[in-house]
Amino acid sequence: MILIETPIQAKFGRALRRRALAVFLREAAQAVRLTGDVSVLLTGDREIRRLNREFRHTDKATDVLSFPACRPSEPTGRGDGSGAELAGDVAISVETAARQAKDAGHALFVELQILLLHGVLHLAGFDHETDHGEMARKEAALRRRFGLAQGLIERSAHPTSAVTGPSRSTLSLRGSARVRSRGTSGAGRTVKSAGRAR
Repeated sequence: MILIETPIQAKFGRALRRRALAVFLREAAQAVRLTGDVSVLLTGDREIRRLNREFRHTDKATDVLSFPACRPSEPTGRGDGSGAELAGDVAISVETAARQAKDAGHALFVELQILLLHGVLHLAGFDHETDHGEMARKEAALRRRFGLAQGLIERSAHPTSAVTGPSRSTLSLRGSARVRSRGTSGAGRTVKSAGRAR
C-alpha cells in the first residue's frame, strides 16, 4: 500500500505515479523474494526528519527509512487472524527525492523507484554496512533488470557522483522495528528501537 501525505500530493501531483509505483513495489518485492505486505509512506522532509529523530536519534532529514516488521528469518504476521503477513514499512521523503532526481538528471519517478528498491532490499534483510558487498551487487543487478540509474550504494562509493545538499502521517511504525537509513554521505546505520536492531 502506498500512502501519500496530502501536502506532498498537492505539491508533486501526477509526478508521483502511485499506481506505477505500486506495480514497481510488487515487482521489487518479488525480485528479492520478500513475503508480506509493504506499506510505503511518501512524505516530506519535516516528517522524515521527525521519524529519523525518533527512531535513529539523528535530527536531520534523510531520503529513505526502512522499518522491517521482524527479522527476515522469523515468521511474520499481523496476529489479527487475517492471515496476511507484514514485511514492513518504507518512508520516503519526496522533497529530498526531487532534489536528488534533479541533481542526477532523471525524473522524480525514477528516483522514487531507486529509493523504494533500496528500502525493499533492507526489508529483505540486506545490509550494505555489514554484508561485504552483497547488497550492492543485488541492488546493481536489480537496477539493471528494472532499467534504473545509479543506485544509492554506488552514489556513496563514488563521491564525485554523489548527490549533495541536505540529507534527505500516519504510517504504522512498530516500536520493535529495525530502522535503516542512508544520508548523503552514504552512511546507513542500524539503531536499536525497542531492542530489535541488527
